[in-house]
Amino acid sequence: MNLMYVLVSLVPAAFVLGWWASRQIGARRSGAEVSELSSDYFRGLNYLLNEEQDKAIEVFLKLAEYNRDTVETHLALGNLFRRRGEVDRAIRLHQHLVSRPGLSDAMKTVALLELGEDYMRAGLLDRAEALFSDLVAMDAHAPSALRHLIAIYQHERDWHKAIEHARRLEVMTGEDETPMIAQFYCELADRARQHGARAEARDYLSLAFECQPDCVRAFMLTGRLQAEDSHHEEAVVAYEAAINADIAFTPEILPPLLDSYARSRQMSRAESFLSDMLGRYHGVSPVLALTRLYRQRDGERAAIDFLTAQLRQRPSVRGLMALIDATMDKIEGEARDNFLILRDLTRKLIEGQAMYRCSRCGFGAKAHHWQCPSCKNWSTIRPIHGVASE
Repeated sequence: MNLMYVLVSLVPAAFVLGWWASRQIGARRSGAEVSELSSDYFRGLNYLLNEEQDKAIEVFLKLAEYNRDTVETHLALGNLFRRRGEVDRAIRLHQHLVSRPGLSDAMKTVALLELGEDYMRAGLLDRAEALFSDLVAMDAHAPSALRHLIAIYQHERDWHKAIEHARRLEVMTGEDETPMIAQFYCELADRARQHGARAEARDYLSLAFECQPDCVRAFMLTGRLQAEDSHHEEAVVAYEAAINADIAFTPEILPPLLDSYARSRQMSRAESFLSDMLGRYHGVSPVLALTRLYRQRDGERAAIDFLTAQLRQRPSVRGLMALIDATMDKIEGEARDNFLILRDLTRKLIEGQAMYRCSRCGFGAKAHHWQCPSCKNWSTIRPIHGVASE
């Protein structure tokens, strides 16, 4: 009886001891696994720092099979390879992640998006397009996939598909994409104009204005179409509207506008418009245009006096060059030689300067682009205002 009592009383204690022993064994195993993971991780990191990327990838891929949390590390690593131009390594890594059977649907979608970007960077646009189209069809990360598809269609200059997917993006996100769509219609209008399809070009411009009533590029293309058809009075109206829509594009608009003023014999209107611009626009382009107008109408002395007075208020290297050119004929001897040197120096200064800059990414350019070559945003390339530029 006493023996039975002792055995029964020992059962809970044995249970507790067994539970405690199992915990200790589990902890040791867990610690061993963590130690192994830490060792592999630092070994892979060492390979990466020593530029042994292939060995690093092998180690990190092995780690992914141990621990689901390392998937995000792999995504970051693949992004790093792509940014460094090692697209083949990024593709291998992301393909491996996509093929893993235990990967969640959400992480698989992210890996597919990254793989699509790899394909784009590698120039495999057909593969990227197919992948992103599948994601859109599955409604998986559709906004991101749609944006990538729009980028592909812009690169391929397939403006109709770009417009279609931009409108789908608007519906999906509620964001206003009409300024970008207006640019796509302007691209179609300009292409039609170059192929002689002038009625088609005007139809596309109407669609651009429907998207963005103050689209400066659509006004400029309208003016160009009118000028090419010798409708210079209508061209003047369109070009003036372009400047009023966005005065920052004045340097691009003034040359054809001044030509249409002259061809339609509206130089008094030109003087009035340019004089009004002096108070609204602080660049040198209207000053130089008025200087040429005064030279033709009132003579060299009046033009030089006007230009000199303006340069005191708004210093400009381009204005200085115009002043030097205007006074060269009146200078002789050593002074003329010095002015020739000064003119060459100012010309070299202008030639070495970027005249335009993207307001989004800071990309500098000597010529104007409607789409930034760097960040791919539209209508962000603007003239640089300063002594050595506009």
